[in-house]
Amino acid sequence: METHPNAHRSAGPQTSGSDVNELIAEWQSDGDEAARDTVFDQFVPLARRLARRYRTAHEPFEDLTQVAFVGLLGAIDRFDPYRGTSFGSFAIPTILGELKKYFRSTGWAVHVPRGQQEMALHLEQAMREIVARTGRHPNVRELAEYLEVNTEDVLAGLEAGSAHYAMSLDAPLAPSEPDEPDRLIDTLGRDEDGYALAETAASLSSAIARLPHSERLALSLRLQRGLKQTEIADELGCSQMQVSRLLRRAAIRLRGMPVLADRAATAPEEAALSAG
Repeated sequence: METHPNAHRSAGPQTSGSDVNELIAEWQSDGDEAARDTVFDQFVPLARRLARRYRTAHEPFEDLTQVAFVGLLGAIDRFDPYRGTSFGSFAIPTILGELKKYFRSTGWAVHVPRGQQEMALHLEQAMREIVARTGRHPNVRELAEYLEVNTEDVLAGLEAGSAHYAMSLDAPLAPSEPDEPDRLIDTLGRDEDGYALAETAASLSSAIARLPHSERLALSLRLQRGLKQTEIADELGCSQMQVSRLLRRAAIRLRGMPVLADRAATAPEEAALSAG
């Protein structure tokens, strides 16, 4: 923010508290931008110092600085210069409030209770300070002692902090082998055969009841319990080859039933019956 060329007083520590109050009064009553800019320039170092408290690898310092500047301007607008208090004592919580609001509204990947959000931020700052002092990462007990809270609060804050930032599904990976996935999304999910089984079982439930006992039992174990042919063989006390024949005959019978004439394309033999 540029300082007005006709500023009433130069920005800097030499401006007394009473002068600051007078400048703010001039801005609020007369709209004197030069007075406001003078106060702003004097408290820019304070805003930067407060923004630095919340600096992380995920949040660019310049973005945090801009948020702190918004808080500083808001403090200048809302401060009552006639109460006899110093502007600095009002500006600090106002700027911090703006920074916390920024993290609550835009900095979290999922909703986290406000208290846990603030604890997570305090923990991030505490870890930076402890690492800078000791050269190592602190444990839970050390964090609790440093912040003068109990270990349960620290654990809740650490858990909340894990929800602070989301990783893109398109985030690149560093595969060690040529055939390994290149993106995170390529490592997630798989084909779920259970959906095909459930749909087939629902479609065939009335027809299965009309099958011979052995075929009906083998097919029910496959569709309802999701057993493989080897497991069905153990249940029935026969060989896997016999189970395969039972399932094959059941599939042929089902295709020939009139009620399933319009479902021929579902190929229950391939969708549900052929399991090793």
